Amino acid sequence: MGKSVADIDWRLAPFDDLTGRQVHDLLALRQAVFVVEQNCPFAEIDGRDPLARHLLGTRAGALVACARLLPASPDWPRAIGRVATAPSERGKGLGRAVMIEAMRILLAEDTAAPIALSAQAHLVERLYAPLGFRIDGEPYDEDGIPHVDMRFDPQGPSSSISGGISGASAGGIG
Repeated sequence: MGKSVADIDWRLAPFDDLTGRQVHDLLALRQAVFVVEQNCPFAEIDGRDPLARHLLGTRAGALVACARLLPASPDWPRAIGRVATAPSERGKGLGRAVMIEAMRILLAEDTAAPIALSAQAHLVERLYAPLGFRIDGEPYDEDGIPHVDMRFDPQGPSSSISGGISGASAGGIG
């Protein structure tokens, strides 16, 4: 039987609660995806990780997916960022699974507050829009990659998520 998202163990932790090995694996995965794979040299370590909680998805002890959950600030609502899946795990629904798990966590904490993200433009229709995120602004270039800000409003029309997340854990998404 093939690997599925049901095999993923999810852990949410503030940065200071991560072990040295978890920080290493988290930064290695993000560097492999955002810097090396996308051929995009940029300051991946941006100072925001200590402010965030980190969602780690592991299979058999190996990190295969992650996301960064940032608290709201005066300029930005709470946000999901740095969503990454291991290249060897692509095509199995893991990107959707990590997003659903992140949204499930945030919505369990506050069912009314919006959730923001900065999306790579090529993922808008394939990943984020089906989860209820809507474009919130004009496209822009970030480090040579087209991006657009998006927002999920739990109280608005986008709260009807294609496939739903209420009561679902990401492990149950196929």
